[in-house]
Amino acid sequence: MKFQPDSLPGTNMLTRVEPGRVWVGATAHASSLVVPWRGEVRRWAPARFEDLAAAHFDELAASGAEVVLFGSGARLRFPAPALLRALIERRIGVETMDTAAACRTYNVLAAEGRCVVAALLLPGGAG
Repeated sequence: MKFQPDSLPGTNMLTRVEPGRVWVGATAHASSLVVPWRGEVRRWAPARFEDLAAAHFDELAASGAEVVLFGSGARLRFPAPALLRALIERRIGVETMDTAAACRTYNVLAAEGRCVVAALLLPGGAG
């Protein structure tokens, strides 16, 4: 049985999630990262929820996404609305969920061809 939805060529897909590690395609990542629907997957500076700052979300607002999925780690934690100001002002949808749920939702939206970015906290990651 096929587990993952079909994806468009050139689309980043999250293929595996476990505590402290996420795979994009065949590449494992063990630190917080930003996964755009297309383009380069990159590290994201905040290592822990407590490290989040408005500048981290400002960076996401410049991505050209129509929706940002924020994966808050192993459990659901909502960032202060002031941190999300740049996304809200640009009318970019933002959804917060635990990192595993954000990964699943990202795959569905990316497979639909949506302009989605996942910003995933991987606390305790070793890089």
